[in-house]
Amino acid sequence: MKRETIAIHSGYDIDPTTKAVAVPIYQTVAYAFDSADHAAALFNLEAEGYRYTRIGNPTTEVLERRVAALEGGVEALCVSSGQTAVYYGVLNVTELGSNIVSVPQLYGTTHTLFAHVLPGQGVTVRFAESDQPEAIEKLIDDKTRAIFCESVGNPAGNICDIEELAKTAHKHGVPLIVDNTVATPILLRPIEYGADIVLHSLTKFLGGHGTTLGGAIVDSGNFPWKEHTARFPMFSTPDASYHSLVYTDHFGKAAYIGRCRSVYHRTTGAVLSPLSAFLLLQGVETVALRVERHTANARGVAEFLRNHHQVEWVNYAGFPDNPYHALAQKYLGGQACSLMAFGIKGGLPAAVKFYDALKLVMRLVNLGDAKSLACHPASTTHRQMSAEEQHSAGVTPEMIRLSIGIEHIDDIVADLDQALGATL
Repeated sequence: MKRETIAIHSGYDIDPTTKAVAVPIYQTVAYAFDSADHAAALFNLEAEGYRYTRIGNPTTEVLERRVAALEGGVEALCVSSGQTAVYYGVLNVTELGSNIVSVPQLYGTTHTLFAHVLPGQGVTVRFAESDQPEAIEKLIDDKTRAIFCESVGNPAGNICDIEELAKTAHKHGVPLIVDNTVATPILLRPIEYGADIVLHSLTKFLGGHGTTLGGAIVDSGNFPWKEHTARFPMFSTPDASYHSLVYTDHFGKAAYIGRCRSVYHRTTGAVLSPLSAFLLLQGVETVALRVERHTANARGVAEFLRNHHQVEWVNYAGFPDNPYHALAQKYLGGQACSLMAFGIKGGLPAAVKFYDALKLVMRLVNLGDAKSLACHPASTTHRQMSAEEQHSAGVTPEMIRLSIGIEHIDDIVADLDQALGATL
């Protein structure tokens, strides 16, 4: 099936008991066992079924199957937020004394996790000078356990060369982990270019309505964990915390997600509620239509901004002179995402005036909503970073980040125009 069809149909058949067409909300904590033997078989992973919603839930499982199908992965795990997805995604391949190598252009909270939280837990994150594969490769050593990037950086708007980063990662026997939140699987499927693990904040485009937090971790099923047991013994040797289970033996290609669910999701419990899974499924059904409108509106906004006398610069990969334009052709089907940034003449004071004058465009820190949204990253999402760190992430004091919604383009432009007029 094509992605538009997968988003509506994948992962669910008509309920055999009630004939319900919509996915039911299984708002339950636990599930009854037929007998002591049945319970034991479930906990030994010898029988299929549900034990406890912290481990798995039928509603959430539909969402997991659908997101995995959209990304072309073998299996997915849905969790309570996008940040949980990033955290679990990295923890699952690291241990005390190891490191990962990351591009510098990251969402602010991801940078905080990498720069301050993980090092306190014994995992070092090495930030490359740029998103270029050669800058990444210089930092890889025998303690490296993954390369990390955002397919489209938030808010930098850079587009990573997934195929080349994957080649670099695999050359050194480590997986490539890609946060694909901004691009969505409608525009880009990183697994098709060699990525091993794909992450999402479902809160953003896939949910699409600014109502529900959620995250997803998708396993490509392609990384050969057994071939790299020296680096990743947790997948191919007995796990003492889980009755000596060997994940590659039991889960096969889905060993990564099997361990992530069994070790981190089960024991730390950042669970997506069944109601949240249901609400996110409603958003997923229309993501293809929304992305089409998002990207069309974004081009109109970018062209308007570029021609406005009060705008200093526009970072939009859809313009031929943008440094990432060629990668947009390769990875995004010639389109550019609806996340963009621009700078206003007059620096920070003018940016503040513009921001305060917005009426239709909402002032907040979310993105990927049906509504158009504006953010001043230097004072919000990236506030915890030093000026040097902000610069490396592509954040400047005069920058305004826009997430263009699906309203009528004329109304979006009219609001931006009047707000720019307030900067004079």
